[in-house]
Formats: sequence, structure tokens, C-alpha cells
Amino acid sequence: MTNFSAELISRFIAIVGEQGAITNPEDQVLYLKEWRDLWVGKTPVVLRPSTTEQVSAIMALAYETNTKIVPQSGNTGLVGGQIPNSDGSEILLSLDRMNRMRDVDVLNNTITAEAGVTIKALQDKAAELDQLYPLSLASEGSARVGGTLSTNAGGLNVLAYGSAREHCIGLEVVLADGRILNGLSKLRKDNTGYDLRNIFIGAEGTLGIITAAVLKLVPKPRRVDTAFIAVPTPQAAVELLSLFKQKASNSMVAFEIMSEIGVHIACKHLAAKRPLADVSPWYVLTELADAPENALEETLEQALENELVTDAVIAQSQTQRDDIWAVRERMSDAQKHEGGSIKHDISVPISSIPKFIEEGTKALHHFMPEARLVAFGHLGDGNLHFNVLQPVAMDKQVYLSHWKEMASIIHALVISYNGSISAEHGIGQLKREDMRLIKSDVQLDIMRGLKNLFDPKGILNPGKVVPR
Repeated sequence: MTNFSAELISRFIAIVGEQGAITNPEDQVLYLKEWRDLWVGKTPVVLRPSTTEQVSAIMALAYETNTKIVPQSGNTGLVGGQIPNSDGSEILLSLDRMNRMRDVDVLNNTITAEAGVTIKALQDKAAELDQLYPLSLASEGSARVGGTLSTNAGGLNVLAYGSAREHCIGLEVVLADGRILNGLSKLRKDNTGYDLRNIFIGAEGTLGIITAAVLKLVPKPRRVDTAFIAVPTPQAAVELLSLFKQKASNSMVAFEIMSEIGVHIACKHLAAKRPLADVSPWYVLTELADAPENALEETLEQALENELVTDAVIAQSQTQRDDIWAVRERMSDAQKHEGGSIKHDISVPISSIPKFIEEGTKALHHFMPEARLVAFGHLGDGNLHFNVLQPVAMDKQVYLSHWKEMASIIHALVISYNGSISAEHGIGQLKREDMRLIKSDVQLDIMRGLKNLFDPKGILNPGKVVPR
């Protein structure tokens, strides 16, 4: 453990003031424990700056003293990228007090927001302007701008609007030595050399700390059509997606797939309402925005004729739409009530998803016959959450001890399909060493070169993303 002197800690606290520092371990818990309980960190102080200048001063002091800093926004990450190590040798820097919207430009359809603004707050502000901030996550009430950009978060609407990267026009970033890179441009077109913005998006705070961003708004849909659909197989779901692309591709906002066990546990543990009375092995949730009149109904009628669909319900009110989405959005949290869950955030070509699910299920049951597969995700962009619940009779910690073995089985299959082992959650510390499996030596050399260029002392979020 690094021995921080009282004098050094006092220097850091002086930058943010007593109100911006947490030293009591009991008060630090919310910042040091991620929601799945996989990582619990330790730190001598949680620093909560309220301005970019304070972040700059923190990093300048950290650079001077070789102090390691772990940045954090909403602590909703799923790969441990926001948690310091357990030996207390790293200071946690939380951006949750930097929660101002600095500029709202209605005519330019942009909001300039600080890193600590929640996604829900952005959505609400956009709605006041009759606009839409299209990033949508189950954790949007606590997930924040800085974290979603640092992980290039995906979410429910990637099919129509893209991931977090596509929503960002400009960035303000504090570098490892404390310098401020001010790139808060509202320009939609700027072809002047290297795109520095995209270097930091998805870097998980290993190259710099995002403190503010210029974010794009899009027109708010005038009408949204939502349907919950029973399908017999994943292959039928893929063919149904193709049919919707033919009939209403410009209107498609979401196309989610869910297995029955996921729907069951969401309804059982978190009071989600079953949209359909009869049970089906698989379901699809689709949503169209400003689609041609009757496009949803006509597509479903053809799908029924083609035996791709066995039943469906179309939301007739906002309440019913909310109830349908609740089933999907509560699926992750509900798994905690069933014991241990080993999660895989993968992507493969859309056409390969049915075969991948089949082969993945066989491989899992060969390794652990009583394990329960909860597969769901964003079928429209090929992103599948291939989660595996513990056998009912197995001890949770014994089950979770098999995480690396199970992940290696699934990741090997993903690679055989030329897929990705991290579709939207990032790398963090969970998948850092697995980067060797999916990145070439040339790619890893370039990543290490960027890390050395931007963070020569290795003080920014050490031990994350870039493999040793």
C-alpha cells in the first residue's frame, strides 16, 4: 500500500475544499463498490471537484507527485473501470458535482453539459425544448455524461441514433499533467487535422478526464409505436428484423430480443407486467418513430402469415408502453435476485446470432449443465448480453469463481465469429488481459504508444483497458 502523507492529502483537499472531499471510509462506500459487488476499492480520499479548474489543479499536483488518479462519473460501469484498486494506492476523483449545463443552443440543436450531468437530466432538458437526447440506458437516472462518453455507451436506441460517440460534437478534457484541452466546438463540420475528440471517447479515463461535452439533440418523434412480440426462435427474430427493415427501416428506433427466462425473472422479482398472457421461448420488443400509418400492424400481419410471430401486443397508451419497456429494462437488475450471474457483453454479425446462441448454449451446458442462460440485447445492432445464472443449488461465490473459465469459453466462440467481446460496456479491468485475444500486436503497440504519449507517468486510471 502506498503511504500517502498527511501533508499531500491536505494539499489535494485544499483544491476542492472540505466540502469536496470524503475521507471517512463509511461515507466512501457508494464510490468504491460497483453494483455487482465484483470490485471493492480503497482510497485515502474521494475528491469531488466542482469546476474544470479544480480538476486541472488536482491533475497538476498528481503529476508533480506521481499520484495515481481514478476518475468516476456515476459509478454505473460494468467492467470495473471506475473502481480504484484495493490497496489504497489510488485517489478516486468523482465528477458528480460537475453537473451544470453550460449552454443550450436551440437553433444549433446542442447542449453543452458537464461530465456529472445525468443522462436523465439531459433527456428532460431536451424534452423541454421539444427535442430528444437519444442515448437511453436502464441506468440513465444515475449514469452521467462523462462515464457514457468514456465508455462509448450504447443503450437501447443505437439502431437509430448510434452510440455515445455519435452524439458528441466537442469535448473539454483535462490531461494527465493538468493542462486543459478545450475542444467545446459546436461545429458539425471541422476538417482540420487529427480528430482529438475521438481519442478520448471510449478510452475510459486512461488518456484524459472528460469534464464537459457538446452534445447533439435530434427532433423529438411525434408518434411512437411500440410492440411486444412472441417469436418461436432467434432465427425467426432475425428474419422479423429483416422484414421490418424492408417495411419501415427509416422509422426503426429499437429492436430488442429477450429469452423467456429473462422475462420471467423480471416479472417475478421486480414487478414487471407480462405484456402477453401466453409464454413463448423468445420475444422481441420493437419500436418505430414517426412510421407510416399502420406500418407496424401491416408488418406484424405479414410476419404472422410467414410464421415468424406467434403473438403480439401493440401499446395503446404511454402507460402500456412504459410497462412493456419495464420488462426489458429490469432484466439486468432482476438477475441479482437469482444469485450469481456471469455476464458477457458481446457482438457478432446479426445473421450469426441464432447459430451463436445455439453453439454458446451447448458449450455452456457442456461446461456446467445446470447453468441457466439469460440472453437478451440489441438484436438490431448485433449486441447480445449473453448472461449465465448460477445453478439453483450452487453457492454463489463458488459459481462466480468460474467466471474466467466461462468467459474464456464464450469469448473463444465470439472470436470464431469475428465478433467483439465488448460491444458497449467497455474493457475496464474485467477484460483488460482479454484484449490480447482480439487486438493484433500492431494495434496493442499503437494503444500503448497513445497511453505513453498522453500519460507518460501512468497515473491516469492505471490497470485499465491496456493489457500489461
